[in-house]
Amino acid sequence: MVNFTLNGKSVSADVPADTPLLWVLREHFELSGTKFGCGMAQCGACTVHIDGEPTRSCVMPISSIEGKQVTTIEGLMTTEQGRALEKAWVDTQVAQCGYCQSGQLMAAAGVLDKAKGPLVREEVLSQMSGNLCRCGTYNYIADAVISAQKALS
Repeated sequence: MVNFTLNGKSVSADVPADTPLLWVLREHFELSGTKFGCGMAQCGACTVHIDGEPTRSCVMPISSIEGKQVTTIEGLMTTEQGRALEKAWVDTQVAQCGYCQSGQLMAAAGVLDKAKGPLVREEVLSQMSGNLCRCGTYNYIADAVISAQKALS
């Protein structure tokens, strides 16, 4: 049994210790916003926050999150930051196929959390370079992150 906080609520999961967090979120808690992309922590589609840090959930064994706080895209979207990112995403027309977007949004929230001042495109692109987008909307993503930061100021 693994006990942790999921989107602000205390939860338990009775699954094998080596089960990836991604599958616990999707199958045990029915939170399908976090996507399976590559299964090797290379693409970022499965990004969630663990204790505030963007983390690839596809390779994170559930046993390693005992007592930690996990935030998924569903949890992020209930926050002011999540709503600002969502509005910026829509206004900037970031999404094309949309598959990577939950991971992109989780990574973007991490960029906003670490920003020490106004963000510039190159900085956003550099910090989010580990999240892949098949459609190549990287410049739109950077514009949206910068827009969300301004909205939150």
